[in-house]
Amino acid sequence: MFVVVAYDVNTETPEGRRRLRNVAKTCMRFGQRVQNSVFECSITPSDYLMLISNLLKIMDEEKDNLRIYKLGKNYSGKIESYGHDRHIPFDDVMMV
Repeated sequence: MFVVVAYDVNTETPEGRRRLRNVAKTCMRFGQRVQNSVFECSITPSDYLMLISNLLKIMDEEKDNLRIYKLGKNYSGKIESYGHDRHIPFDDVMMV
């Protein structure tokens, strides 16, 4: 399953800046950053549930916003990108 995670974390307080770092670290475990607060993740349904659960534990629902876009398996025709691209296709070989 291919999902896009976008978030907006209120960083007016030290706690907010900590939440922002923790949200980014959590998203990096499941996908790759394509913009400052946007991640693309190619994950299994069980990983999806784990990702959502972890993010909901971090965020403050009164101050932050989390958006998940489920694009499914046939996502390649649904994404358009212009300008400098930070994305590495999941179908290509990645060495870590």
